[in-house]
Amino acid sequence: MRVLGVCVAAVLAVGGAAPAAVAGDGSDGSGGGWFDPAPEADLAYHGAAAMASGQVDVRFTPRNHGPSAVPDATVRLRWSEPLANRQQLPDGCARSGARVVLCRVGALDADGLGEQIELRLRLRGEPSEVLVDIDTVWSGGVVDRNRANDRQRVLVLDTGDTYYF
Repeated sequence: MRVLGVCVAAVLAVGGAAPAAVAGDGSDGSGGGWFDPAPEADLAYHGAAAMASGQVDVRFTPRNHGPSAVPDATVRLRWSEPLANRQQLPDGCARSGARVVLCRVGALDADGLGEQIELRLRLRGEPSEVLVDIDTVWSGGVVDRNRANDRQRVLVLDTGDTYYF
């Protein structure tokens, strides 16, 4: 509390007035901290991936398990192998380096599903396998304390088989 007293004294010294109460500072009897906590959500990505002859098909659906809505989010797909230089990406997706694609998820209601994201990517060469890491890189200021289900690591073999995550 000594720090609070110094801050209030500094405000008063420059001719200001101390605030009667600041939301979340505990002065209203709530016992809160200095700032209101950020809304909390629980993002998850579930889908499938398959690879044949260096071409990878990935589709997944974002979901927010709540409790708060997400105003907008971005998902990142990082590949263990470099992507071919030319790619046809769907609207809302962009390259971010030789091995990374970012896709806009959009707004997600609490306990809501987003639009399915489908990608068909070509890798450089024809590797026998590729690892893809999928995770949220931006969630519009919403906190996700359960990071276990919005981070996926999928090993995809060049067999044409579908791998679910």
